[in-house]
Amino acid sequence: MALRAFARAARVFVRDLAGLAGAGLCAYGAYEIYPPAGFIVGGWLLLVGAILAARAS
Repeated sequence: MALRAFARAARVFVRDLAGLAGAGLCAYGAYEIYPPAGFIVGGWLLLVGAILAARAS
């Protein structure tokens, strides 16, 4: 039982970590092209994430 709960929690953690890493890499890639674009992309990603989290709750 405990192992299954841990596996389920680990799966959710890895999914969230992959999403955060992907968002960070998108913002960093935009930053490498044009530094202000990195902040704009990062801000939009945070804004979209906040909206989606608010809708989910």
